Amino acid sequence: MIYIEDQMIKLNGVTLPGLVKSIEIVDTAKIDEQEVEGSATKPKQATGYDDAVITIEMIIDRTSTQTVYDRLSVLVSVFRQPGQTVPQPIPIVCQATAAHNIDKVIFKKLSHKYDNKHDQLTVNIELVQNVPQTIVAVSAAQSYAAVGTPNSSANTVTDATNTALTQTYQKYLGNGRGKSPARDTASTAKARKRLEKMKR
Repeated sequence: MIYIEDQMIKLNGVTLPGLVKSIEIVDTAKIDEQEVEGSATKPKQATGYDDAVITIEMIIDRTSTQTVYDRLSVLVSVFRQPGQTVPQPIPIVCQATAAHNIDKVIFKKLSHKYDNKHDQLTVNIELVQNVPQTIVAVSAAQSYAAVGTPNSSANTVTDATNTALTQTYQKYLGNGRGKSPARDTASTAKARKRLEKMKR
């Protein structure tokens, strides 16, 4: 967890080393500009919000028992634990972030610069607001059935339709379809002669 109390930041109960010089929060909206032919102005369309970015600048000095790099290692372990491959969301408690309705962040960036003259480190921390996304999971069986499997309801309807079509078509192909006009008139002797001439 991250706590900010009286200019002190704590992660997982460990006070971050050094003096916090500044905390900056940038919260922006997503705006799309539309191109309109023949118009000098570009209509703007709001589409949502970007995740807020929190930047913390700190100064780390040596102590009687620790070097600046010993103290920096505390930040490094918070940024990435040994064996960690994916950054994890971290709860944050702070007046500044609370004003922006931010309660979870991801530790995105950690950088430092050594000042040889003063034997101190200037450290920059970048955090990004974490907004959990709700994802509706669909089982493989359901998604497979949707595209059509032998057991899917969609295929059952299709099979029933095909069966009905086959039966109807078989009935159509039966003897009850009637006869061609030439055969219908072939009952008379004249008609039979005409039919014979047509065949030649």
